[in-house]
Amino acid sequence: MIYSGKALSVEVLRSGAANLIFDLEGSSVNKFNQETLRELQEAVAALKSIEVAGVIFSSAKPAFIVGADIAEFTAMFSDSEETILEWLREGNKIFNDIEDLPVPTVSAINGFALGGGFELAVATDYRIGTAKAVVGFPEVKLGILPGFGGTVRTPRLIGADNANQWISSGSHIKADQALSEGALDAIVEDENLIAACEDLIEQCNAGKLDFKNIRAVKNSPLTLTPIELNVAFETAKAMIKSQAGKNYPAPVAIVEVMHDAATADRTEALEIEHKAFVKLAKTEVAANLIQMFLNDQFLSGLAKKQIANAQQVNFAGVLGAGIMGGGIAYQSALKGTPIIMKDIAQEGVDLGMGEARKLLEKRMARGRLNALKMVSVLSDITPTLNYEGFEKADIIVEAIVENTGIKQSVLRELESLVGENTIIASNTSTISIDELATVLKRPENFCGMHFFNPVPVMPLVEVIKGEKSSEATVATTVAYAKKMGKTPIVVNNCPGFLVNRILFPYFGAFSRLIHDGADFRQIDKVMERFGWPMGPAYLLDVIGVDTAVHCQDVMASGFTRMNLDFISAIDKLYQQKDLGQKTSKGFYLYEADKRGKPKKLPNPEIDALVESVQTSPRKFTDGEIVERMMVAMCIETARCVEDNIVGTAIEADMGLILGLGFPAFRGGALRYVDSLGVSKFCEIAEKYSDMGELYTPTKKMIEKGAAGDTYYG
Repeated sequence: MIYSGKALSVEVLRSGAANLIFDLEGSSVNKFNQETLRELQEAVAALKSIEVAGVIFSSAKPAFIVGADIAEFTAMFSDSEETILEWLREGNKIFNDIEDLPVPTVSAINGFALGGGFELAVATDYRIGTAKAVVGFPEVKLGILPGFGGTVRTPRLIGADNANQWISSGSHIKADQALSEGALDAIVEDENLIAACEDLIEQCNAGKLDFKNIRAVKNSPLTLTPIELNVAFETAKAMIKSQAGKNYPAPVAIVEVMHDAATADRTEALEIEHKAFVKLAKTEVAANLIQMFLNDQFLSGLAKKQIANAQQVNFAGVLGAGIMGGGIAYQSALKGTPIIMKDIAQEGVDLGMGEARKLLEKRMARGRLNALKMVSVLSDITPTLNYEGFEKADIIVEAIVENTGIKQSVLRELESLVGENTIIASNTSTISIDELATVLKRPENFCGMHFFNPVPVMPLVEVIKGEKSSEATVATTVAYAKKMGKTPIVVNNCPGFLVNRILFPYFGAFSRLIHDGADFRQIDKVMERFGWPMGPAYLLDVIGVDTAVHCQDVMASGFTRMNLDFISAIDKLYQQKDLGQKTSKGFYLYEADKRGKPKKLPNPEIDALVESVQTSPRKFTDGEIVERMMVAMCIETARCVEDNIVGTAIEADMGLILGLGFPAFRGGALRYVDSLGVSKFCEIAEKYSDMGELYTPTKKMIEKGAAGDTYYG
């Protein structure tokens, strides 16, 4: 044994090659934390002092190296720019030493090699993977760029065009693509991986392969003419800028860095990368995206604890077909849980099965499944017009019309037909779970399971815990949501639960702005520039004006502060039965484009309707619009945490991001409050407090601001 530590060890194989094996103690994956980097530095120094035929970098775990330790990154980014720069230079010296070893080097990639893990791999001369190998640079999703030479070595290895796409998108690249584009040199069976690396080293030492030439290419400027360089990078920059938008600086910065470094040698190119890394690391966008990554880990850890008492779900049911029921059935069957789907009419069953088939056909068209898998998934959805077979279900999702009386009638009937341990979950968006449970004999087996539309696209599922819902019921529902590939957040019962409770003060602020004279088109544009995927008027048209009016009534009956004391533009549209996309007319007009999707167009009749609910038109600044919209939303988010609807600011913010499309680069409503400063936010809100409780910070918010506290600590 040449070296042995807590993160890696080095042994000499019979072939004379050294095998440096990553196996981080106490972790299910290998990652670059400070300890691993220190041991790698020591191990490479030891390798430089002895004679070996070559060096293999491998993993004793199911994956190679998944990247850097993000928690350590977060702490480091608060340091000075010079401190971060020095850390990057020290880290890169290790990778340079690997690249400069006097013997051939090869990475044995047996699974994920991401971020710093793949940067290590591109620092070696060769890379051999198994069929399960997945490589890539996900740093852009954290608002940063690779910091250990990824932007320097990759374009010289796989070409500028491929490098632009790989690094700026943060995509996970599977083995076949990596091989065809030059990032892998071979794909072998798992059991042959180390032997194949030994054979490659032997070929290098026999003069059959020139590993020194490979290094020369990686250490030199790109071999492109000035015109070719300009075409490769400027074209990519324009395309990526249009895709990423102005709120995400990292994708464009990545292309610019590779362009600037294209004519430099390794030393100069790495320095360009380092400085760009530091600049991005210090942005609020990076801080928020990194916090989102940590939030996601927090939710995963929370779900693991919550499913401790979960029952096994081998077979599921859904009541109510159509688009929603079909989406739930599709998602369940796709992820391996067969499901029975009932409706009261054949038309509904046909619509549900048609929705599932359409979704599967889309996956086939994208190459994400084959015909055999499509048939298998469809066969796991059993359509029916009666309850036969529901007695076998472990969990049943009720997804019928949003009407308390009808839901209670159906739930009472369903409970009488299923086993004593069957869990029933209502896919309601606003109706009280406790109210629905009053008609049940076993309310402990009942909870809410609120899916967001469209089911296959929206990652969030709210699991609503009623007053009498048992821990086992909640645990099993959370486990089923996880199995479906969703992110569950457990919320306590209240009108609107979490997401809709927060959404309707936002819509209320929108209605009041129009009432006070604002142009809804300006509001949409301003909020889209703020980062929302669509403005509130457009969002209302997509949700459905009738749905919004129903939800508004429920919310107003539960919270007097949400009751509007005027007739709104939404009310007027509802009275005219202009319900948005479902009737092709709302705030905007809609007509089908070539792909059959609704295309937004101006509505020539809307101005007269708006004028009828306005005191008088007036100009608002963009800043006023943002303040009035976001103050109402952020205060309600704070109330949800204070009222224990969710346990943490993380759950509240992630609910908005995953369920509403809150701008991810802003980190969520409470993270946004933190960015302004809680005290400053309260000052902004105070300007509008005369408009009612929706705009009045809570006592706890004011206290938090006065104490200099934040929601994220």
